[in-house]
Amino acid sequence: LHEPWWKIRRSAPLLGEHNSEVSSSEFQVSSSQPLTPSPQPLTPSTHSLLTGVRVTDFSWVWAGPFCALHLAHLGAEVIKIEPQVHSDPARRLAYYPADMEPGVNRCALFNQWGQGKKSVLLNLTTEKGLGIVKELIAQSDVVLQNFATGVMDGLGLGYEELKKIKPDIVMASISGYGHTGPHRNYMAYGPAIPPLTGLSSMTGYEGGLPQEVGMAYGDPTSGIHAAVAICAALAARTRTGQGQHIDVSLWESVAALVPEGWMDYVMNGTQPARQGNRDPWMAPHNCFRCAGEDEWVTIACGTETEWHSLCQVIGQPRLADDARFRTATARKANEEVLEQILTEWTTAREKWEVTRGLQAVGVAAFPSMSGKDLVEDPHLNARGFFERLAHPEVGVRTHMGMPWRLTHAPNGVRSPAPVLGQDTDQVMRDILGYSAQQIARLRDECVLY
Repeated sequence: LHEPWWKIRRSAPLLGEHNSEVSSSEFQVSSSQPLTPSPQPLTPSTHSLLTGVRVTDFSWVWAGPFCALHLAHLGAEVIKIEPQVHSDPARRLAYYPADMEPGVNRCALFNQWGQGKKSVLLNLTTEKGLGIVKELIAQSDVVLQNFATGVMDGLGLGYEELKKIKPDIVMASISGYGHTGPHRNYMAYGPAIPPLTGLSSMTGYEGGLPQEVGMAYGDPTSGIHAAVAICAALAARTRTGQGQHIDVSLWESVAALVPEGWMDYVMNGTQPARQGNRDPWMAPHNCFRCAGEDEWVTIACGTETEWHSLCQVIGQPRLADDARFRTATARKANEEVLEQILTEWTTAREKWEVTRGLQAVGVAAFPSMSGKDLVEDPHLNARGFFERLAHPEVGVRTHMGMPWRLTHAPNGVRSPAPVLGQDTDQVMRDILGYSAQQIARLRDECVLY
């Protein structure tokens, strides 16, 4: 954060360190004092949490768009600035419906991360195009970008310039390594980040090599970190009247999620051993093959009660008293044999049969889900996790919606991802006050498209 309105106040507390503080008289309610009645229950609001917040969004691909998606979910008006040349690569990737020709409005990734946003198509290489962008920033609360370090400065849209346009603007910049430090000008891509954070070093099977983790964790992780920081900066602005430049790096965003690796070295000078799906203490704790083609279920047994219940479900109650498995330490020492016994049981059963049988007695178990499993899952559908909004070109498709449910604000995505430039006229007219004639003239001049 550019403006130092916060700091880490203290280290993590010792157990019970603040008991006396909390129990002091200033925290006690005298029995002679009248109790404050509970407030009236809140009624659902038609306004979202960020209603009235406008975001000028220059971001592309995944990290920035994932941030902007969550701001849109929270009710912000997100206006995506799209150039005619070098449009968002996410619009051009080869993820489109099998029954359609490729097109800039048909990429599944863009249509997932673009939900709830607006699209303005203009020419940033022209002086007038940059002028329009600056007019929009003057009417905005947040500017978001995830270009390489220095790109926005080169356009004349760095934070110091934006402050001249809108002194209390909140700007968030997402990059691979941040905008300060010796690596600030290095190129970065999401898939390279897990190895840089040690996550790949911790991933893999016992005795094996480090492994890839299967996705570009740096992108969505930095995006959600940026969204949280933007909300914090907007809250701080109501107290201080000041804006903020938020500098988010993919590297640090993922590194912050790998505490066991960092702390093992900091405290012990050692590197955590790779252990596949196993756990240092719990056994059984693994992914077990079930009946069918590539069907699996995870099982994790955390307590003695759970272990005894598992033995009952699999029809081998005597296992609980077997010297090899009587304690957690013994089970861990004989994990190979224990997993063979469980695999014999799971491979003869369907994954949901295993899941329901174990969950019924309080043992953590759940299938490994495929894309088909997720889209058809009755629980996720009952909670309204999926959105099926009609898109102008690809029609009704299933997309992931909001990963939360708000009690006193509307839920649900407001609109499908925009087709390229669909909101140009509306933004120019309703926000910036341009007439139809002025808009037409700017199109003739190839400033707008």
